[in-house]
Amino acid sequence: MIRSVSRMAVTSVALFMLASPVFAQQPAQPSASHLAVAREVAVSSGMTGAFDAMTGPLLNRLQQMNVTRPEITSDLAKVADIIRPEVEAKKQEMIDSTARIFATRMTEAELKEVAAFYKSAVGQKYVQIQPGVLDDVVRDLSIWSQRTSEFIMTRAREEMSKLGHQLN
Repeated sequence: MIRSVSRMAVTSVALFMLASPVFAQQPAQPSASHLAVAREVAVSSGMTGAFDAMTGPLLNRLQQMNVTRPEITSDLAKVADIIRPEVEAKKQEMIDSTARIFATRMTEAELKEVAAFYKSAVGQKYVQIQPGVLDDVVRDLSIWSQRTSEFIMTRAREEMSKLGHQLN
């Protein structure tokens, strides 16, 4: 559970970082083929896997509402099945949005090169190991952040002491 949450968090931050400057400018609309290859990159890179990781648990949470009302278990399961295609459509909207972001940042030719990489054996391995790498980076980032925070406070106290001030 923590692994998927950390993956979602890292992916969300990455998506936010990709999207932020796009809102400030209005680039020309990419062609259909440009968007298609951008979508291929978004999917083949594994980036859109986070959307699956989000929608599945949301539907599961709906079905778990029966904890307080067990008499509605079967109806909640039916409702989840009914809205699953709509949730899938929402996920496809986000994939399309991700493709537009890529298309505004990279040319069609560049995206074709990236797509070729993800089709290669090494590109597929990259996608396969990426979630574990991200988990490790998130773990190491947490440790690094704590250590760096302690370092900053220790050094600030030392330097402030030299200036005649005591920090607690």
